[in-house]
Amino acid sequence: MLPAQALGALVPAALLFLAQGAAADNTGTTTRYWDCCKPSCGWAGKGFAVGPVGTCDKDDRPLNDNGATKSGCDDGGSAYMCSSQAPWAVNDTVAYGYAAVRIAGGTEASWCCQCYELTFTSAPLLGKKLVVQATNTGGDLGANHFDLAIPGGGVGIYNACTQQYGAPPNGWGDRYGGVHSKADCDSFPQALKAGCSWRFDWFQGADNPAVTFTQVTCPSELVAKTGCHR
Repeated sequence: MLPAQALGALVPAALLFLAQGAAADNTGTTTRYWDCCKPSCGWAGKGFAVGPVGTCDKDDRPLNDNGATKSGCDDGGSAYMCSSQAPWAVNDTVAYGYAAVRIAGGTEASWCCQCYELTFTSAPLLGKKLVVQATNTGGDLGANHFDLAIPGGGVGIYNACTQQYGAPPNGWGDRYGGVHSKADCDSFPQALKAGCSWRFDWFQGADNPAVTFTQVTCPSELVAKTGCHR
């Protein structure tokens, strides 16, 4: 058995090792999507203290169903992603938004409604920060993946935008990647235009930029739009 003095010396070293490990594993990848489906954190029992993530009806009106309504991406479903969960600029270097995420070593119970500060590490967004709340589960690119919820970002595998807004069969623009210019946002439903334009204004049309990330306390502005927090 090690003497108490030796144990005391090992504890700080162990903590330093863990901190270094965490710092080395905080790089992430980003993509973008907007499929209009009910987000996975909109169902009950995903580990949050208050929630689930709010959803809306076909007319973008908030539902008060505590997560019970079937998703608009399923046959007969009537719960959709709310337009209020689009990103917005706080200032020239900081923005808020939402994302489907997959964090290494975690589960939905650990990331649903958690917030993360993303710092972009590639041009043209180098140094800018986007604080996102996890409202959905992604992971097409593996662990530490943030699929940013941006109107016109592409519907991907699922598409409820045709049912909710009358979008083309593959959504607006390309099914994967979405629209190509700010001008394409002009034809969007009014509720989604600002979020679509954000991609070409604050986000500068970046295509899946790299990030580092850290877990943070959710800003009240993000929580107010989803009604969900840890």
